[in-house]
Amino acid sequence: MLASKLYSPTLREIPADAQVVSHQYMLKAGMIRKTGNGLYSFLPLGRRVILKIENIVREEMNATGAQEIMMPIMQPASIWHESGRWTAYGPEMFKLSDRHGNEYCLGPTHEELITTLVRNELRSYKQLPVNLWQMQNKYRDEIRPRFGLMRSREFVMKDDYSFDADEEGMHASYQVMYDAYTKIFTRCGLNFKPVLADSGQIGGKHTHEFMALAAAGEADVVNCMKCGFAANVEKANPDPIVAPEEDLQDMELIETPHCDTIEELAAFLQIPQEKTIKAVAFNIDGKKTVLCMVRGDHEVNDVAVQNLVGGDEIGPATEEELKAHGLVPGYMSPLTADEPDNETFFVIVDPTAMNLYNGVTGANKAGYHYKNVTPKRDFKNVTVATIRLIDERDTCPECGGKIEIVHGIEVGQVFELGTKYAESLHATFLDKDGKARPFYMGCYGIGVTRTMAAAIEQFHDDHGIMWPVNIAPYEVVVLPVNTKDEELMAVANDFYDQFGGDYGEAVLDDRKERAGVKFNDADLIGYPVQLVVGKDLKANGNVEIKIRRTGEKEVVPKEKAVERVREILQTLRKENK
Repeated sequence: MLASKLYSPTLREIPADAQVVSHQYMLKAGMIRKTGNGLYSFLPLGRRVILKIENIVREEMNATGAQEIMMPIMQPASIWHESGRWTAYGPEMFKLSDRHGNEYCLGPTHEELITTLVRNELRSYKQLPVNLWQMQNKYRDEIRPRFGLMRSREFVMKDDYSFDADEEGMHASYQVMYDAYTKIFTRCGLNFKPVLADSGQIGGKHTHEFMALAAAGEADVVNCMKCGFAANVEKANPDPIVAPEEDLQDMELIETPHCDTIEELAAFLQIPQEKTIKAVAFNIDGKKTVLCMVRGDHEVNDVAVQNLVGGDEIGPATEEELKAHGLVPGYMSPLTADEPDNETFFVIVDPTAMNLYNGVTGANKAGYHYKNVTPKRDFKNVTVATIRLIDERDTCPECGGKIEIVHGIEVGQVFELGTKYAESLHATFLDKDGKARPFYMGCYGIGVTRTMAAAIEQFHDDHGIMWPVNIAPYEVVVLPVNTKDEELMAVANDFYDQFGGDYGEAVLDDRKERAGVKFNDADLIGYPVQLVVGKDLKANGNVEIKIRRTGEKEVVPKEKAVERVREILQTLRKENK
C-alpha cells in the first residue's frame, strides 16, 4: 500500500473524550472514528487488524473441527420469552418492533437463537457432538459507553456453542475450546491469563475468563505467586479472619455527629477501621432489599450477594427501600432494624465481621452508632456467608500462599452451560435407548474488537502503538527520507515490490512530507519493522532497519536489507511479538 493512497487520517491532538491509551492511539493513528455514543467506524488500518484477528480465530476453530455459521443480528422476542431472559437480561438489551408490532432484539448474545436453531435438526445421539460458531456483531446498550472499543455498544464477537449427549462430553468440548483459546491469544501476541470466573447472566457452573493483563483493565484478577491459582476477585472466596478474643463489653449507644462513612467514624472515635462493621445495602429486581455487613476495611462482593439471594439485576437500595425496613442511610445495621424474612428483606453478615469483638456499627439513628457490638451475641436471625472481596492482605484460597491483585481486560470466556438452555427451550435428542434427553451445552466467546484494544493497552509507548507482528495492520513500512531524490525512491520502490507491492504486507511512505512526520507516523501506527532509506544509501550503500517494539536499529547493505527484514519478521512471529 502506498501511504499517499492510504486512507489513514492521523491526528496530532488527543480527543478530549479518549481516556485510555488504546482509544487515544486508535483515533490518533486513523484506525477508527466515533460515529455515535459507543459506536465506531473502522478505517482501513483498523479493519486490517480486525481481519487478522478473525483469521487467527478462524484457523484455530477450523483446527478443532468446529463449523462456522452465520446467524441474524435481529432475534425474535419469542425465543427470549421462551428461555425466560427477555426481562432477566436487563436494560442493556436493545429492543425494537417491526411495522406489525412484532418484538425483536439486537442480539447481545446468541444462546437462544442457536438452541432453537438446532432443536429441530439434531435429533439423535449419533449426530453428537456438534460445535457451531460465528463471527458476528453484538449489541449492548451500555449505560456509560467508554474506553473506546473496550466498552462500546456495537462490537465484533466470535461466539461458539457446543452440543453434547452427556456431562462428560461437555467437559471434553470445554477443554478443546479452552486449549484453542489459549492458542488464539498466544498467536495474537497477548500477555494473558485464564482465570476462574462467575457465569453471570449466561448461566452455568463452570467458566474461565481469558484476561489480557493491563493497567487499564476494569477487572481485578487474583493471582497466587506460589501455586498459580488465578480467579476474578468476584470468584475468589477469602478465608474468614479470626479476631483476637476480648472480654465482652456491654453494647452502648454513642453520639457520632457527621460520621456518615467508615473513614469519618474511625477518625472520630480514634479506632482502626478493622474495629468497625460496615453496612452496604442492595436491591435485587426491585423486590428484595439486602443489608450486607462486612468489616469496615473490607468491600462487599455484590456478585456473591446476588448468587446467594438470587435474581437478575442488582443495584444500590434507595432511601425509600431502606426506610421501609427500619434502616437509616449512613447509620445502618441489623440492630433496631426489621427482622429479616429472607423473602423481601435479607441481612447477610460476612464471617470476618461476625468474628469481631466489641466493634462499632450503625444504630439506625442519624448521628449515632453502637459501640461494643459483638455480632455473634448481638446480631439476631442473620445469614452468615462470605460476601467480601478478597484483597492483597489475604492469602491464596487454594494453598495459603501470597497473592497479588492485577488488572485485566476480559478478551474471552468459556462456559459449561449444562442443560439450562436445552431444558428451557425444549431442545432434546434421542439417546441410545430412544429416550428424549436435553443437550449438554457449552458457550465460548471472544471479543475480537476488545482483543485489538487489549493489544494496544499492553504494547505501546509515548510515541504510539507497538503491534504484535501477527495482528499488525502492515508488517513493514519503507521510509524514503526524501521523495524528490530519484535514487532513494528507486531503491525504496524496489524494496516495496519485493515485499509484495500493493498486495503485500508493506507500506511505502511516498508522501511528500518531512522525514520527521513520516517517522512519527510510523511509530504512531506501530508498524513492527521500519526500513529507512536515507543519506547513508548514497554515501555507503546502506539502509537502516528499526524494530518498533524494542527500538533496536541496525545498518545493513541495501542488497541484504529485504532478507534481513524477513529474518526479523520470522523471529518476531516465532516469539509472538
